[in-house]
Amino acid sequence: MLDRAAPFVFVLLWSSSFIAARVGLRQITPLLFVATRMVFAAAVMVSMMLMLRRSWRALEGRWLHCAVAGVLINSAVLMPAHVAMVHTGAAPIALVQTLNPLLTALFAWPLLGERLRPLQWFGLLLGAAGVVLIVGLAAARSSLELNGLLLTAAGVVGLCSGTLYFGKFCRGVPIVEGATVQLVAAAVACVAATAVFEAPHADWTPGAVAAVLWNAAAVSLGGMGLYYLMLVRGTAARATANFYLVPGTAGLLAWALLGETLSPLTLVGLAVSSIGCWMVSRRGR
Repeated sequence: MLDRAAPFVFVLLWSSSFIAARVGLRQITPLLFVATRMVFAAAVMVSMMLMLRRSWRALEGRWLHCAVAGVLINSAVLMPAHVAMVHTGAAPIALVQTLNPLLTALFAWPLLGERLRPLQWFGLLLGAAGVVLIVGLAAARSSLELNGLLLTAAGVVGLCSGTLYFGKFCRGVPIVEGATVQLVAAAVACVAATAVFEAPHADWTPGAVAAVLWNAAAVSLGGMGLYYLMLVRGTAARATANFYLVPGTAGLLAWALLGETLSPLTLVGLAVSSIGCWMVSRRGR
């Protein structure tokens, strides 16, 4: 039951993070927003470890691997995306993140031995075509928006690297212990980046606090927990294929809650990517 529900719940939670971030970034600088989110999520996981009296021995020999995967999967993808979201809509950024399944599938074959059928490869390429369409539209409209999407794409490389690294070195690690180390490492990386690259500022309005708490609890803890679960119980390519459903969901939420408009060509890009996700997620007989 959990295995079947996990992809849909993950998509909904990950999509909602874009909406919460757009609200929070009105009062909080982007790197500080991510750092606060990571520190809160890490504190919750450490507290859980202490209350449950879980042993750290399960991570023996793999502490560093979990830390590296945590920084790549969390910090490397979130910080560029939040910087970009200051000037770019939620749906286009979510769509660029669908490059993750294509890159993961390309490298999962030689690194993890995960093979895809021809229909799944076609689905991945179809999803990438939707991304190219949106990036091309951004280039025609605004250089600032284009720079934001390219920055997001750089973060996707980090997410892809972290996904493959997790699949190679962390798949046998217990989820609670592994997630704790990953979030602590991500929190340290985000705090350091905020101190070096940003003059942090925040106006802690109720909306800003709610946005940080939602992204920390529901997305960093709940959503990423489901992502790690899908990586442990399935292939990297199939787990990352769920990102193709995020842009359409994020776009609808942004339209309904934030009033962001979607052009007809953007809707085409979202539809193409969603079809690609369905193709990749289909199981062979």
